[in-house]
Amino acid sequence: MNQTYNEKLIPNAKTLRKNMTKEERHLWYDCLKQLPVTVHRQKVLGRYIVDFYIASQNLVIELDGSQHYEDANRKKDEERDQYLESLGCSVVRYSNADINLRFREVCEDIYNRLNEG
Repeated sequence: MNQTYNEKLIPNAKTLRKNMTKEERHLWYDCLKQLPVTVHRQKVLGRYIVDFYIASQNLVIELDGSQHYEDANRKKDEERDQYLESLGCSVVRYSNADINLRFREVCEDIYNRLNEG
């Protein structure tokens, strides 16, 4: 994946890491940080910055706010997912509502995906 690494995105990724959304913080501190694998926050992959990335599984975890459900943004997300999949990644998306209302189920889904890989 190094050939697609975009160094220019690193400052943006660092800023996003420092300014995580409430849902990103909840998932990070209460689930992902305790996993027995390395999880990267706001990781640069090619021309994108992904919310969370588990390299050992090539798993991208994205949290989607309400703007992701507007038609124009949905199309951008589909293109982004296709690009990341072309790099060999699997992409899983959870809505902020999933984090807020079904947090345990989200964590179980992530654990199950890790155990499949």
